[in-house]
Amino acid sequence: MHSPVHPLTELFQQLGLGSSGREIEEFIRSHAPLAGHIALPDACFWNASQSNFLREALIADDDWCEIIDALDASLRSTPPVLH
Repeated sequence: MHSPVHPLTELFQQLGLGSSGREIEEFIRSHAPLAGHIALPDACFWNASQSNFLREALIADDDWCEIIDALDASLRSTPPVLH
């Protein structure tokens, strides 16, 4: 398996969130588990800009998709899988 084009820290920076390992772990812990019927971009904890970025990246199947999918999987795990 190869590494994603973008690391999780870059995704968090792109979303305007704290991107240290501790900040990412806390974000995932505080928002997991995300219910299976909610699409990641539709989660209530994103602002409109963050939601749009995630949705557009997934629709375009661009180079952010792999790490967005990893974040999605981490948020759906119980307990969360921290990257």
